Amino acid sequence: MNKFTAAAERREEAPPHDAPRDIDAAFIVYRLEEAGATLLALPGSGYSTRLRVSHLDVVHEAQVAYGWEAGKIRPPVPSASRITRMDEALAWITLIPKDRYVLRRIVGARSLVSPVTERHLFSWRRLGSVLGADHKAVQRWHGQGIDMLVAAVGALHRLENGGLERFSVTGMGNRC
Repeated sequence: MNKFTAAAERREEAPPHDAPRDIDAAFIVYRLEEAGATLLALPGSGYSTRLRVSHLDVVHEAQVAYGWEAGKIRPPVPSASRITRMDEALAWITLIPKDRYVLRRIVGARSLVSPVTERHLFSWRRLGSVLGADHKAVQRWHGQGIDMLVAAVGALHRLENGGLERFSVTGMGNRC
């Protein structure tokens, strides 16, 4: 059992907007990484734009002919509540201002965690080489983005608990 599954099972009964009293950087990073792992665990089904060709594959080895090759490891399909938490957490990235699009990209890329190996898909050095910056600067920018999210999500959570007006993360408001 991985860290995301264990925490999800403990919070399975909780509503998707349930958050701790103190929303800190560790909570935001955890929820974003959980959302990234959930996103990557979703099955890639549906219609494809790939050209379908009807031909028979030539079998070059007897082991392949009888299906004796190793299967691909797929994580289990996430539950509906986990997908709801994923939608909420990934919507938080839009709370970073549009003019700070590099921070959005860094926070979004760093949230992608493999559900099988629990490793980040983009290391700090890889993000640094893509952006043309030092990996320490990328870590600093990620911290700035997370700090912005802590402030924004904390403010939304305080508004929800204050009972004045209930806001969703997308900015649409409903009167209580």
